[in-house]
Amino acid sequence: MARKPGSMYRRLKGQAFTRRQFTGGVPNNRIMKFHLGNRKAGEAKDFEIELTLSADESCQIRHTALEAARVISNSTIRSVAGPQGYSLRIRVYPHHILRENKQATGAGADRVSQGMRCAFGKNVGTAARVKRGQAVVTIQTHASHFAVAKDALRKAKMKFPTPCSTTVVRGHEHLKGLI
Repeated sequence: MARKPGSMYRRLKGQAFTRRQFTGGVPNNRIMKFHLGNRKAGEAKDFEIELTLSADESCQIRHTALEAARVISNSTIRSVAGPQGYSLRIRVYPHHILRENKQATGAGADRVSQGMRCAFGKNVGTAARVKRGQAVVTIQTHASHFAVAKDALRKAKMKFPTPCSTTVVRGHEHLKGLI
């Protein structure tokens, strides 16, 4: 796993590096499921409201951050809505391969680890490249669970390296008495 902080991989720079067939030893994706809750529901008639968490700035979101956001938002909404009372989707996939040029540490490492400048590095993980305004997480649920769904997305956005905003995509008419 990477020893450097995740903030080093936040910015979008250069071309995306996604060709796994030319790169050996890419770590596995940590995201277990991309669609949780009621997976058969997806039409407008099944759930009244749909909330979306979208990125306010372009960035890279590591696969570990996506999994952490999925776990916390799923546990928050599932405890109130039940296993079939919501539909949660992760809308991005971590295609971009992250690399790290490992350096020696310890006594005498300053003489040993000078190495090459701008070295290619070894694979340490994957990240999703997210553009400004792109949807990252979507929750569909009933109008009675609006506050919990909004709180679930608030907890999820704490895991991402960019400011995010929550918008109600569908179901404004059902929220008149709830807001």
